[in-house]
Amino acid sequence: MIDDIKKEAEGRMKKALEALGSNFNKIRTGRAHPSILDGIQVSYYGSDTPLSQIANVNVEDARTLSVTPWEKNLVPEIEKAIMKSDLGLNPSTAGAVIRIPMPMLTEETRKNFIKQAKSEAEGARVSIRNNRRDALAEVKALVKDKEISEDDERRASDEIQKLTDKYVAEVEKALSVKEKDLMEI
Repeated sequence: MIDDIKKEAEGRMKKALEALGSNFNKIRTGRAHPSILDGIQVSYYGSDTPLSQIANVNVEDARTLSVTPWEKNLVPEIEKAIMKSDLGLNPSTAGAVIRIPMPMLTEETRKNFIKQAKSEAEGARVSIRNNRRDALAEVKALVKDKEISEDDERRASDEIQKLTDKYVAEVEKALSVKEKDLMEI
């Protein structure tokens, strides 16, 4: 029972870490990376569809992305969706290919992106701690129902705390990597 609780808590903590990674990918670093456009939805035959499902997104060079739609009539829709996104990108079209130059990051925008990254990291830490709280509550319920002893409870609590510390350290490591990445010129 305790092992099941720990495995479930660890699984949820891993998911919090994965969510942090995908949120970090959406924070622009000044270098071109296809994941920057992951959150963009394009109106495709009346429904919003992720950009990656209707076009190829490639890195042309270190500062330019190219988007090649599978249907030529989608070019204006894709351009509009990119401009509407809060990424601050200005696409330019050359026939059926949309090129997106990555603007240089100013010191101010870098600091704002770092603030955003810290906020995302704090959200992940809170999620991990909430998972710890839930797991500890389940263990306490087992003690209350006399299914495990208090010694087992203490042992399980220590192990759950170690898991929590491990995943919070992973969040810190990911945050420091992202900060370093954002501060590179």
